[in-house]
Amino acid sequence: MRNTYHRSPQRKYWTVNFRITAPQLRVIDHEGKQVGVLSKDDALRIAQEKEMDLVLIAERAQPPVAKIIDFKKFLYQEEKKLKEARKGIKRSVVKDVKLSLFIGPADLERLVNKSKEFLSKGSQVRINLTLKGREMGKRDMAFDLIKKYLTSLGEINISKEPRLEGRVIRAVVARKK
Repeated sequence: MRNTYHRSPQRKYWTVNFRITAPQLRVIDHEGKQVGVLSKDDALRIAQEKEMDLVLIAERAQPPVAKIIDFKKFLYQEEKKLKEARKGIKRSVVKDVKLSLFIGPADLERLVNKSKEFLSKGSQVRINLTLKGREMGKRDMAFDLIKKYLTSLGEINISKEPRLEGRVIRAVVARKK
């Protein structure tokens, strides 16, 4: 019987065995059957007899719910559930493409192809066009370049319209579903 305070991978703290402070507990055994409402001492004694741990599951319930289980096995199962939940989540990756106002046609074509590659893999593409010095006076030209770039990408969803943020014009695009 362990008298420790453990953390699961989910960073949730579990109150185990002698750390439980509630005087009365609703106890569930290792098979999932309700034992009933017992005093903390009786519940700990039952857990010791079965060579298992008493883990506080729902501390805000009235009375708090505790389960008699093998704590290491319980942590392993919780970690397994967490990994399984993470499997279904697909994280969207945002790739950056940097343009300049006076970019050559060959370089523009290369960046368009790279962006198409990113989009085909399911990533989003953030287009950044930084205006330096006197280029700030040529904002119209910069927006035209961004629009030309977006049209050359083909069928896309524009997540964020081209917008001037300080000295940078930004747009975010994703693949059309």
